[in-house]
Amino acid sequence: MLLFSGSVNRGLQVSAPMFLLVISMAASGQPGAGRLKWTTEGNAYFKIENGGIDRIDLPDRKETVIVSREMLTPAGQTKALGVRNFAFSNDGKKLLIFTNTKRVWRYNTRGDYWVLDLESKQLKQLGRDRPASSLLFAKFSPDGSKVAYVSEHNIYLEELAAGPGDAVKCLTSTEGTRKLINGTFDWVYEEELDCRDGFRWSPDGRHIAYWQIDANKIRDYLMLNTTDSLYPFVVPVEYPTVGEAPSPYKIGVVDVGTGTTKWMDIPGDPRQTYLPRMEWADNSSQLILQQFNRKQNDGKILLSDVATGATTQLYEEQDSAFIECKGAWQDGVVAGWDWLNGGKEFLWVTEKDGWRHIYRISRDGKKETLVTKGNYDIITVSLIDEKNNYVYFIASPANATQKYLFRTRLDGKGKLERLSPENEPGTHEYDISPNGLYAMHDFSNANTEDAQEWVSLPGHAPIGKSADIPAKVAEGAAKKKVNFFTVHTADGVDMDGWIVKPANFDSTKKYPVLFFVYGEPASQTVLDRYGNGNNFLYAGELSRDGYIYISLDNRGTPAPKGRAWRKALYRHIGRLNIRDQAMAAREIMKWPFVDTSRIAVWGWSGGAATTLNLMFQYPELYKTGIAVAAITDQVTYDNIYEERYMGLVTENPEDYTAASPLTYAKNLRGNLLYIHGTGDDNVHYKNAELLLNALIKYNKVFQFMAYPNRSHGIFEGEGTRRHLSTLYTEFLKRNCPGGGR
Repeated sequence: MLLFSGSVNRGLQVSAPMFLLVISMAASGQPGAGRLKWTTEGNAYFKIENGGIDRIDLPDRKETVIVSREMLTPAGQTKALGVRNFAFSNDGKKLLIFTNTKRVWRYNTRGDYWVLDLESKQLKQLGRDRPASSLLFAKFSPDGSKVAYVSEHNIYLEELAAGPGDAVKCLTSTEGTRKLINGTFDWVYEEELDCRDGFRWSPDGRHIAYWQIDANKIRDYLMLNTTDSLYPFVVPVEYPTVGEAPSPYKIGVVDVGTGTTKWMDIPGDPRQTYLPRMEWADNSSQLILQQFNRKQNDGKILLSDVATGATTQLYEEQDSAFIECKGAWQDGVVAGWDWLNGGKEFLWVTEKDGWRHIYRISRDGKKETLVTKGNYDIITVSLIDEKNNYVYFIASPANATQKYLFRTRLDGKGKLERLSPENEPGTHEYDISPNGLYAMHDFSNANTEDAQEWVSLPGHAPIGKSADIPAKVAEGAAKKKVNFFTVHTADGVDMDGWIVKPANFDSTKKYPVLFFVYGEPASQTVLDRYGNGNNFLYAGELSRDGYIYISLDNRGTPAPKGRAWRKALYRHIGRLNIRDQAMAAREIMKWPFVDTSRIAVWGWSGGAATTLNLMFQYPELYKTGIAVAAITDQVTYDNIYEERYMGLVTENPEDYTAASPLTYAKNLRGNLLYIHGTGDDNVHYKNAELLLNALIKYNKVFQFMAYPNRSHGIFEGEGTRRHLSTLYTEFLKRNCPGGGR
């Protein structure tokens, strides 16, 4: 599912988890394009500069041109390649260039690839006999002599030194189709398990391991395109809804010399399990796999022998609710597997003791060591520095709205050390060099604009010009706009929130409140970072127009508050989160400056479903609502997301009914604006028409806007975002006018 973040003014980006729409540097590019490209030793990094590629050495930040614009200009052409992403071969003698990219559902992962020989300066296009912009996930072999890539559902191998006639070989026998997918994934694996790049070179370069996904038994959802040709045509998407069995998977290991594939013998029914991760097990003879059962509350780690295909279980984790899966991609790049001690151990993150902690697991699964100790969650792992016995990670033990860099000893015997400065409250993010000596440090909080600086670690001393973040924090605090607060509800729940009050606020007057909601497991809205408190759809500024703007995080949102907080929503979406939000609103409505006759709520996708449920289940509280692209009937959405958080519909259908806004549509009293794109491949337009029928049945008056052939993000087409903003703003002002009374 997708959520629109408050920082959407930085650019539009659609990400993989359900209802999660985030804003990042990769908005128009391949995932990972915004991350630093470090040298292996970690004392320098590369960046795209003036159409070429420069190397920047640390700490003095000396800049050297490695690849000029002229070197990226193909023979006979005058225009250089536009570099979207790049990668060096292991020996540093060749450069792989990703260009001319096209979007595949969320990201621009499809395009053209070229190889530049840095010694001969020769530039060669890969897959010249393939359709334009059809190559995905190209990777050098370990020795740099070959490149493998996916094109039209097959994996191809290209010898860089070979002649034109024998350079390219299909490793999957051209058997791939739209429904039989080699080396990449179907829609739902990409959307909900963050799986995109589906093949891995063995360390010795002799084999490639890959996924094969068989979507032949998955029914197509037929989207109707009525705008791009004289006659309408259908756009099929292999889309397993709630109750439908998953696409079966296979893991193959192909010998790149002979083209022969050996299939791994993986236990379990591939139509009742998922396999979101597969990597080489720190050698060229075994694969390590992660497998989930259908309900995603039982996770296994398996080892496969690539010669025989024999597969054994080495670790298992079970949960009474669900286990989150981070998939094959993390932070936009292939995640890999974190091995230690010469491949005898690996790091693993689990919340089985009630908190999200890091463990060391032995290769045979018989021994585990808790690395991060205490009643706090780690948020993400930033760096594993085995040489110096440290692991760096993001956490925030005292404030779930913020993020800081910590480290502790890898052997589990150390204390927790905070590296982010104490006088910089807010959100800290880091891109750390492989040797742990340097980091690009990004900071902001709700009232302090983004600041960026280079720092040395572990001391966090600025390298070169300091961003003087404490001064920026003080400046932001002096003109403070966003405030954070906690609401204690009648149910005994403490909910974090942020609030933006009207400009020239007068406590003797009463003002309207607009709630921004999400409320599902894919994201939290109450974060202390710049952009929160802004409303990207409102044409103007809410505070100037006399609105109180508030957002709250209910139980079940992925805040670092422990397992019990996050798992409380299991099988209770559409009920527990709705009650939490409503009970918090009741407390806020007791504030003397709140006009209880002017209470509005809005959200997108998961937040839109929350908006509808609030309007329908608590019509006495919420008088105006704006919902964009909501799931109105839970059984219409995909199986992976819904069954993870709601269980199997065959076992507990009553929970799905209780979660669905359609169940309560008859209760609508207030003013409702519903918006949906007809080309939405994520939350299908069917949801809009189901809601329309229900509201018509009960003779409810409402406003509806369909955006022709727009996707879940509703951004395609000239004038679309301006029109959406105008529509949103006019409806809110007309039905819930701003200003103190």
